[in-house]
Amino acid sequence: MVGAGAAGLYAALCAAREGAAVTLVSAGPLAGSSSYWAQGGLAAALSLQDGPECHLADTIHAGRGAVRASAARVLCDEAPAAVRDLQDLGVAFDADRHGNLALGLEGGHSARRVVHAGGAATGRRIIRQLSALAAGDPGIRVIEGRRVGRVLTAGGRAVGVRLHDGAAIAAGAVVIATGGAAALWSRTTNPPGAIGGGLLLAHEAGAELADLELMQFHPTAVVGANGANRADGFLVTEAIRGEGARLLDARGERFVDELAPRDEVALAVQRQIDSSGRPSVGLDMRDVDPALFPNVVGALRRAGIDPERELVPVAPAAHYMMGGIATDLHGRASVPGLYAVGECSCTGLHGANRLASNSLSECFVFGARAARAAVAEPTPGPLPRDAERQPVRDPSISPGSRLALWRLAGLQRDGVGLRALARDAHALVRLIAAGALAREESRGAHLRLDRPALDPAMDGRHVCLRHDRQPALVNWT
Repeated sequence: MVGAGAAGLYAALCAAREGAAVTLVSAGPLAGSSSYWAQGGLAAALSLQDGPECHLADTIHAGRGAVRASAARVLCDEAPAAVRDLQDLGVAFDADRHGNLALGLEGGHSARRVVHAGGAATGRRIIRQLSALAAGDPGIRVIEGRRVGRVLTAGGRAVGVRLHDGAAIAAGAVVIATGGAAALWSRTTNPPGAIGGGLLLAHEAGAELADLELMQFHPTAVVGANGANRADGFLVTEAIRGEGARLLDARGERFVDELAPRDEVALAVQRQIDSSGRPSVGLDMRDVDPALFPNVVGALRRAGIDPERELVPVAPAAHYMMGGIATDLHGRASVPGLYAVGECSCTGLHGANRLASNSLSECFVFGARAARAAVAEPTPGPLPRDAERQPVRDPSISPGSRLALWRLAGLQRDGVGLRALARDAHALVRLIAAGALAREESRGAHLRLDRPALDPAMDGRHVCLRHDRQPALVNWT
């Protein structure tokens, strides 16, 4: 298991429950992943007024004609059981005064179906609990502070990994759960390590990547102001808008439905910024009970912003990559023995615009599925003789490449800028540009100024990338 975020921890625990011997490799200490900072919750149809079919309809609508319906159905059908399993594992989700799960409303959802733990501290609570369980599980060997530098292959299948210090580990199956790539962009809500390292590992092992052009930009990331540079990029969770926060323009007027899908809201915010010449719009949280979001309110106050008395300056920032390592509905990548789960994967679930809080649910639903499939793989064979001599790639990215991504593949892009980006020094930046050039339309989070219309012929098609061929447009069942 490569990565110790929500998906990696849960998949490791599920595999251990199946009787597998699991090695979990974490680049940092347990409970230090990007998932730890997740403010959103888990989307699951849990109330009598809701159901999986309604959740499915919202997911497909938000995804702008690019959702893989079979993946969305799996998520919507199995998410309620995932929530119950997490409760059995000791995760305490927020409840109302009657003891029932407190369900939140977020953008794009037609019903309250988002469960949280500690309000906006959901990621922190879940990661702490799963980390403690993984550390104490006799079936899981935890390796902290070491990074996987290469997926080892033999006979056309993944057979283990090589660490950056040269050590090699044999495995019947390799599960990549390294998180996303939003920190490749210079303005981001993600911590610095979210630079798509797992995508490069899979790509170099021969696996197919998909939909890398589909980066979701969160509409309400704090802009450093009022001495608040420390908070620049801090994400103000969408759940706050679900409780009544409003987005205001320079005249103090609303300009968008705050609970529309994220691509609509982010673009509306950016257009206000462009037309006004100001660096941000105002998020009005003054009518929201601060007790509902103590972590967010506390972070803003520490940064010099009092959300009970003043507007919070916000603007879009790179937040979540809908694309990643192409997988089937059990997490299998195109290389036998290789799996991917969580944000580094691409099942097609999110289409061109992820529905809020489906991502954490995805970690657990597809993490469990991948674990069950992975434990059925053949027992580890011998590693390649040159395993400890195979080169490893440094996934780090220069400030110049990060700025180029923001300028040329941000909320709006065009062919001229993307062709320039395709010559960037960083391999993953070049792949993102290749995917964006191949999608000659505008859809969801992908807005090409030179191709402003949605192309109906692209409905349901995914841009698939491999190092040995040109980008391909593929329909997934």
